[in-house]
Amino acid sequence: MTALDLVRRRLSRFAELEAPGVSPLYEHLAGHAAADPEVAGLLTAAPERFAHATLFLAAAHRLVQAEPFHELSNYYPSLGGTFGADERTWPLFREFVLERADRMRALIAARSTQTNEVRRAALLYPAVAMVKGPVGLLEVGCSAGLLLGLDQYGYRYQTEQAGQVAAGPAKAALGLHCALELAPGAELPKIPKAVKVAAKVGLDRAPADLTDEDSYAWLEACVWADQPERLRLFGVAATVQRKSPPTFVAGDAVDDLAAAAAQVPADLPLVVVTSNVLPYVPGGEFVRALRALDRPAWWVSHESYAAGLEHVLPGREDLEQGDTAFGVLGLVRFEGGEVVSAKALAKTALHGQRLVWLP
Repeated sequence: MTALDLVRRRLSRFAELEAPGVSPLYEHLAGHAAADPEVAGLLTAAPERFAHATLFLAAAHRLVQAEPFHELSNYYPSLGGTFGADERTWPLFREFVLERADRMRALIAARSTQTNEVRRAALLYPAVAMVKGPVGLLEVGCSAGLLLGLDQYGYRYQTEQAGQVAAGPAKAALGLHCALELAPGAELPKIPKAVKVAAKVGLDRAPADLTDEDSYAWLEACVWADQPERLRLFGVAATVQRKSPPTFVAGDAVDDLAAAAAQVPADLPLVVVTSNVLPYVPGGEFVRALRALDRPAWWVSHESYAAGLEHVLPGREDLEQGDTAFGVLGLVRFEGGEVVSAKALAKTALHGQRLVWLP
């Protein structure tokens, strides 16, 4: 498969499985880009493991940010646009990115997708709470580390069985809402009012600096352009993080995992968190790195089943994706190089809107 074939397939998959029902604009743009070799070819400037639709769309978003009075901005709610995708959207977009092809390629080659989807904290919270704290959190692929602030956010879980379940600090600056449903045979999980986190470490090949203007603008560009509420939540979470920033380690998710884990005090339970990171990191290699740690560790995995839990919990056909993309939340315990326990906890909406708890 050529590099062009690969990126066109990824753009098509994004348009068909990930964007529908979430982002009409990105569904429209990715679908057209997949069918247009000249436009799709811009994405081949990225290394193969980073050449995903989200990077292509973020690069375009960043360039529209830089020219907020361009006609295309009318279709970008993040910039105040109010137009829905129509027959003019793709021709305008195509002309825009091809006229700036060199800048698109430069961004795509130099950057990687850094999606700080803070709503995913609502998915991770019940899993982290299962590990007796205080814990030390290590987020792999952390970008700006906003998920490491999960103990500082407020949560409202909407359930049919118990109404609204509240968790987190009562006066949290950031409040997150998540639907919590039960699969047949499942029971509501225990969601404590608080989780205790005593250390926070983020590992990323290029940790994002929220105090740097250009870095911050790129993080905003990675938020899907027709999701202004996500942009607002990002801004609030960034403000919270600046007040108590975590420890960052610049490095590889596999090769430098042990060095990052060493930043978590040895007397704390080590909880390693990944959320939609393993599309960019070979899952098997990452699990081997977890096994090789010289201390017990819990892995809170929020990935597709194929990317994450399948490496430690094979044979779960019920967790494989069909026509709709979804995540799988899991909790795995490693000790002495072995998997001591592994459980799929829930199916999730990828951006934190919903948990379907499993039996």
